[in-house]
Amino acid sequence: MSIRRALTRPALLLFQSALLMTPLLATAREVAAPAEQVDADGPYVFRTATGLEAAWVCKDHVIRRALSARDGGTVVAPECGYPHALTVLPPRTAEVARFPAAPRIVALSDIHGQYGLLVKLLRAHHVIDSDDRWSLGDATLVVAGDVFDRGPQVTEAFWLLYSLQQQATAAGGAVHFVLGNHETMVLYNDLRYVNPKYLRSAQLLGRSYPALYGPDSTLGQWLRTRPVLLRIGDTLFLHGGIAPENLDLVREMDATNAGYQAAVGLPKEQVKAAPDTARLFDGKTSPIWYRGYFDGRMDTAQVQTLLKQLDLARIVVGHTSMPHVSSFHGDRIIAIDSSIKNGENGELLFIENGTLSRGLLDGSRVPLAEGRIGESD
Repeated sequence: MSIRRALTRPALLLFQSALLMTPLLATAREVAAPAEQVDADGPYVFRTATGLEAAWVCKDHVIRRALSARDGGTVVAPECGYPHALTVLPPRTAEVARFPAAPRIVALSDIHGQYGLLVKLLRAHHVIDSDDRWSLGDATLVVAGDVFDRGPQVTEAFWLLYSLQQQATAAGGAVHFVLGNHETMVLYNDLRYVNPKYLRSAQLLGRSYPALYGPDSTLGQWLRTRPVLLRIGDTLFLHGGIAPENLDLVREMDATNAGYQAAVGLPKEQVKAAPDTARLFDGKTSPIWYRGYFDGRMDTAQVQTLLKQLDLARIVVGHTSMPHVSSFHGDRIIAIDSSIKNGENGELLFIENGTLSRGLLDGSRVPLAEGRIGESD
């Protein structure tokens, strides 16, 4: 007997009302209460009138250290949190986001504070060595956004990428990080997905959580110079995707990236209302939010037309969680959010002279999974 037939009319009305309310309840999310204690977090590095200040939260106790700012970089020794010494560079300018084809590219996305899993995955494929230093020579690593939120080791993940970028450059390689929607959310004070640990850290350090990544902080300034659109040869990397109505954002990539960089950290209401930034932050169609390749809004013919108009072979995106690194629309769209955020598994995308494969957590390499429209975690 069906549920509908089994219910009386009054009960059926209540059941239907509950169904109507469920999406609202499921999507409503409040900012979490701060954790009771922080075992290890940091460093947060700030530029001051006299140099630099590094701050950690170790066993719920704040440690601060004044440092001299050196033009060649200032070494920060670890206290707790990120386990390695790191070199803090002077403020950077925005980087070029167009590069010629690279013979070997490794990509992943949506780390969401799962630093331990990130390290395990990168070590398994010799992107980093046992000391977590770059070991991929002149290859390129691309991270397609969303280090912030959910997991408990956001700070460590950011510092690892920051450090690997320096090491890769010295080895003739490259590390690129493009902004995701969670970077923009945190920096405009949408804290619904922030791990409670970090709200406690912010309390102890006497700043709001977004202010820990303010323009006066090393990581905050670094994030404000990251692109949203990155083109390497005939491959476009970004977090969400390009909607058909936004082709001009790719054709005018430098201006688009500059628009995002100028707007990062401005109030949410301002960037969503201002005519020059509204579509950059639109929750359905913007490059950091779009999911139209996977939810049926675009079929394969439309994707093929879009790529032809942009002179691209493929678009690589994160944001839409999959069980595996997956191919859609005949290898034209590659989905690389392999659900690392769950803290259980993760995969890498390899593009080697145009050949695509995925790297598993055990270090093995296999073909891309075949994605199906409507299938996501």
